[in-house]
Amino acid sequence: MEFDARPLTDPVDRATVAAYRKQLAASGRAPGGSGVVAIVIGGVIAVIFAAFTISMVGGFIASTAAGGGNILGAIGPVVILGVIGLGAGALIVRGIRGSAERAYRLDHFAQANGMTWYPEASDPPLPGMIFSHGHSRRAKDILRGEKPRLVEFANYRYTTGSGKNQTTHHWGYVAIRLGTPLPHIVLDAEGNNALFGSNLPQTFDKDQRLRLEGDFDKHFALYCPEGYEQDALYLFTPDIMARFIDNAAQLDVEIVDDWLFLYAKRDFSTLDPQTWAWLFSVVGALFDKLGQWERWRDDRLTRADAAAAASASAGGVAGSLPFTPPIEALRPPPGVAPGGRRLKAGIPWAAIIIVVIAALGFAAQSGLLDAIFSR
Repeated sequence: MEFDARPLTDPVDRATVAAYRKQLAASGRAPGGSGVVAIVIGGVIAVIFAAFTISMVGGFIASTAAGGGNILGAIGPVVILGVIGLGAGALIVRGIRGSAERAYRLDHFAQANGMTWYPEASDPPLPGMIFSHGHSRRAKDILRGEKPRLVEFANYRYTTGSGKNQTTHHWGYVAIRLGTPLPHIVLDAEGNNALFGSNLPQTFDKDQRLRLEGDFDKHFALYCPEGYEQDALYLFTPDIMARFIDNAAQLDVEIVDDWLFLYAKRDFSTLDPQTWAWLFSVVGALFDKLGQWERWRDDRLTRADAAAAASASAGGVAGSLPFTPPIEALRPPPGVAPGGRRLKAGIPWAAIIIVVIAALGFAAQSGLLDAIFSR
């Protein structure tokens, strides 16, 4: 998949960006709260700066009037506050301008490559594993193409915990719409795992691990529903496995319903042409093999559904010659039997061990262990 990266790097003047920012706001496409936070912060800084300045100058004037000081002594602090205020204002203006330029570049990059840029989406209704965890779920800088099939690139955030224990999780994802539902399959990339194992937000029952031939197991741990091992082998032929190893070895992969997701704990929608070159090469390498996947049918649906399809096709006049349904009608319809739609969750032993170690460390520091064992 070739692409035009010029909108990401071509020079753009301030007037063009300013006009684009106004156009974005007028069209209603600006991100929710765009610029509001910066304006509020700027207003707070301005109020604090003005209050300190008025208070300080007023104090020195009062002191001078009473013969206790020199009004020139107020100049130094006022100058310092002025520099701080101007510096804060400059940072706010630069932040607003930088955000607008980023939107301008991504929007025009999307247009140049047959896609559409969307600033953000709250709680995207996608079935992938990262979209069901935490709260404050939001996709940002979404670039979506419709042809030859729907593909979406975006950055994604969600938050777990509350108060001081909140953690914001950062992901980039590519979502590719398939032509037919497939069994739930996960490829956990070995190359991006953390110290205590997988970096995925969900663990899976180890009995669902399917070991494949060659070097594939060195790069990915493949999980498929029990009883769907042969179906996974049909989908992951040696040439497809080679494509994943060559192009997506640092990406986690999930096939669920009629979607294929690629995940990484980094932003995908960036102004970096090399990142886009990599993502486009990955998607391009997979595109021409997805047709093979879409010919897959779940044999578990054969008997009842094929009989129903043949009966519906017969629908002829009583007493007519016996009806012979076409061969295609005898194939299972598109879909996945209930047992293959979702993997079974596993026990997150790594997280449990970390919590236990943390609890023991806290107990040791607080003297609880000594109190327990002294009994």
